Amino acid sequence: MCYDFFMNYIILFEPEKPSNVGNIMRTCVATNSKLIIVGNLSFDLNNKNLKRAGMDYVEQLDFTYYKSLDELFKFIDENKIYYVTRYSQNVYSEVNFKDIKEDTYLMFGKESSGIPKKLLKIHFDRTIRIPMTVNARSLNLSNSVAIVLFEVLRQKRFFGLSIKEEIKGEDYLNNF
Repeated sequence: MCYDFFMNYIILFEPEKPSNVGNIMRTCVATNSKLIIVGNLSFDLNNKNLKRAGMDYVEQLDFTYYKSLDELFKFIDENKIYYVTRYSQNVYSEVNFKDIKEDTYLMFGKESSGIPKKLLKIHFDRTIRIPMTVNARSLNLSNSVAIVLFEVLRQKRFFGLSIKEEIKGEDYLNNF
């Protein structure tokens, strides 16, 4: 089955922990996804924890920074974004991403308070959640990004990604 290539974008609204952002940067590079960071940051993008978590992948990352949601929405239609939140009634794995014939945008909120509630209310039909126990408030931000992003990629049959070991060779373990 052949898929047209459409880009996956991870949008982080005001992330607070550089190590999470570094891990997300690494995930974006590994999945050929683009990263968008929006709003005020509590750290510098040259932070040593960000670079440590992102390793040398940070240098390969294609990312954009917007000062505000208003600035972001001048370039991306807010009605095309999936908003990941614990307040949604829609499970992320039930969205049919494989039939989306355009770029996919996934927004994640800051670690302490998430995506602005007003924005979630306006776009409630575009919200999605990761199921978890009733006692859990949230998952780690970088883990949440990986969970949802890899579901999108799975549905698109990991288009553009290697499904075998390329660096050391697919027979590496047999020759070890």
